[in-house]
Amino acid sequence: MGNQMDRLSHLSYAEVPTVDPNGVDTDDGPRIGVSYIFSSDDDELEDGCVVDGGEKRANEEEKNYDQRDEVECAVYNREECIYEKSAKCANLEVYSPENLLNKCKAGDLVEFVATGQYPHWAVYVGDFQVVHLHRAEIKNSFLTDASQGRRCRIVNDWYKLKPLCAEVVVQNAMEQVGLKDRELSWRNSESFASWCRFGKREFKMGGEIRIGKQPYRLKVFVSDKQSHVLEFQSLEDVIMEKRRNDHLGRTAVLRELAAHFRGVEEMKSEM
Repeated sequence: MGNQMDRLSHLSYAEVPTVDPNGVDTDDGPRIGVSYIFSSDDDELEDGCVVDGGEKRANEEEKNYDQRDEVECAVYNREECIYEKSAKCANLEVYSPENLLNKCKAGDLVEFVATGQYPHWAVYVGDFQVVHLHRAEIKNSFLTDASQGRRCRIVNDWYKLKPLCAEVVVQNAMEQVGLKDRELSWRNSESFASWCRFGKREFKMGGEIRIGKQPYRLKVFVSDKQSHVLEFQSLEDVIMEKRRNDHLGRTAVLRELAAHFRGVEEMKSEM
């Protein structure tokens, strides 16, 4: 099978395994998240929009994006926070690609966002260009082309890891250009871009052994005082679940959680 991963459908929190094998949470502790070992997400746009010369160009109309539907969350490796996206600790403002170019420096991580789509990550390498994993290939594109009508922002500080120097980040990205399909070591654009910037093997497919206790926790902020926690065996799995939430949006994720807890309460009342 190589690096070709079969898609594992994952439709709702109700389907996520819980600590109790019968599907009932016996306490208020975290639940165990699904393993995405045979899965990859699809962060490309629909409607056949792709980048690069000779292929169909993206629709020039700006894609819809509602910042109020952001899913704010944090990721922990044991007790250490290694990632956080929230209005309290990060600037979630988005810009047009043209305006973002004035802010970008070589080595920056860029995120492209649109409502109802997976976020797409890229490494800015200078000269108005990015390197990114797109359609199972590492490509070098102009930032404005890679955006495909999406809003964008710089996300260097979301992962609380020590970055490599800008020159090495750019080198990491450029050396992978042209890799495709079975040659790839990353499951999605975020994992690839983050590996370029931080150099951690945990961002690669199979970079961690999935055995023993789940050392990673994904904390989804439900409100200022409430959060929901899932545990995972690898950073790779956390990223997949986090991106799934981003794709769904805050409203849909909260609806899933509400349905899950209603189901748990009903099962408890029948016992």
